Amino acid sequence: MARLRIRHETIYAYERPVAFAQHRLLLRPRDSHAIRVMDAVLTVSPPGETRWLYDALGNSVCCFTPGGQSRALSITSELVIERYPAHLADPRVEDPQTATPIVYAPQDRTVLAPFIDPATEDADGDLLRWLRGQVGSPHEPALELILRLNQTIHDTFEYQPRDLGAAQEPSHTVRLGAGTCRDFAWLMVEALRRLGYAARFVTGYLYSPAHGEMRGAGATHAWCEAFLPDLGWTEFDPTNALAESGDLIPVAVARTPLEATPISGAIYGDPGATNMAVHVDVRPVDSLQAAA
Repeated sequence: MARLRIRHETIYAYERPVAFAQHRLLLRPRDSHAIRVMDAVLTVSPPGETRWLYDALGNSVCCFTPGGQSRALSITSELVIERYPAHLADPRVEDPQTATPIVYAPQDRTVLAPFIDPATEDADGDLLRWLRGQVGSPHEPALELILRLNQTIHDTFEYQPRDLGAAQEPSHTVRLGAGTCRDFAWLMVEALRRLGYAARFVTGYLYSPAHGEMRGAGATHAWCEAFLPDLGWTEFDPTNALAESGDLIPVAVARTPLEATPISGAIYGDPGATNMAVHVDVRPVDSLQAAA
């Protein structure tokens, strides 16, 4: 078990004062058998009304409406969590035995259906051609195929950090041969769906000091979850070639990247020039106590 402190600060600065519509915040990690949230403090400026709820996927959502007008919006989430990693160790996946086709039990397929259908187009077939080049023997176990795909994206695509903007279309990432963590996660999600797997997009935090500097540290991170019989939802991070790693701290799961945006909302008025700064720090609680 690791006890970690997470500080996630987001600041928007506007050239002129603006008013604010409701904002949707996805900042609190998902409580589970692997993660316990021990303490949580949300500091916002300007202050406003907050309301917490769970969405249809079990994500903890804060609905926040800043009051009045301001030339800045500051949102800081400070958390203490306990992380109980469950590493993949000689797992037995009895069903399915092969990668393609994968067959889910009827009771699972009803729930998984939205995560099996691809959500993006591939008009020129770039994604499909790339994916066909990754498919190996029809007797390759499902888990081995997914682990190999996870490693291939890490090894063959160039990592290019990009603080702003939506996730690229997977076909564009294939053509470009480069992207950031959300691009690689979305590529893997949509690739697995085209092979018949249920997959979903995950956003959260990355704890990296134990293994040195990893791609995506210092900001929000994104990865993929695939559903496997006998294993359930299983984490794969193609940016760092991780699988079921204790360094991954999930906050939100969604069918598409847009639905998992950490902070989304709208403003009223003409802001002029707008700047956004995001900083995420994840470190052991013991190291902070020692520094104090």
